[in-house]
Amino acid sequence: MGPPPIRVFLVDDHVVVRRGMRAFFDMLDDIEVLGEAPDGQSALDQLAVSAAGDKLPDVVLMDLLMPRLDGIAATRVIKKLYPHVEVVALTSFSEAERVHSALEAGAAGYLLKDAEADQVVAAVRAANRGQVHLDPAVARKLTRSLVAPQRTATALTPREREILVLVAQGKSNRDIAEALVISERTARTHVSNVLSKLDLASRTQAALWAVREGLVAGP
Repeated sequence: MGPPPIRVFLVDDHVVVRRGMRAFFDMLDDIEVLGEAPDGQSALDQLAVSAAGDKLPDVVLMDLLMPRLDGIAATRVIKKLYPHVEVVALTSFSEAERVHSALEAGAAGYLLKDAEADQVVAAVRAANRGQVHLDPAVARKLTRSLVAPQRTATALTPREREILVLVAQGKSNRDIAEALVISERTARTHVSNVLSKLDLASRTQAALWAVREGLVAGP
């Protein structure tokens, strides 16, 4: 018997978008759509009910521009209340700058709204594994515009630089632990230290920072 399906929650104010994503996910054996919401506030209300029944999703696909409560504010609340729930932001290319705020709010990655269906699936699976998923086109734009943090890679130990490169390559804590022959807990501690030393809010920001600093190749 294989692992349980990845539980996904869809948040978008366009019903046709939600309907299309649900129809595609319903064809996959490893992904189950738990529910959907037309805005951030409705999503939070439904997640509160799910949490009471211990049926939270693994991944939330979150539109950024919505009425009542936008995706950035909703993401911030979700990551505060349910830190193990991963959020993947959905954006149009013209809204790419908003992704900075989404990443600071705790989003695990982002996709363009016109992404191919297999890219959306890849992002959901990556987020569920604790990996970073960046849409290449938006990543290039964000990398160019990323505000330089005050500290540089010289603040990191050689091991932490090694960890940063692996994070930028989309590796999960488990992957890092296996690659460096250390415990997953130690890998998690190293990642936290890297984010703290570079004053970054997420693994996704760390990946973009590493690309801009030339530590890894860009998308």
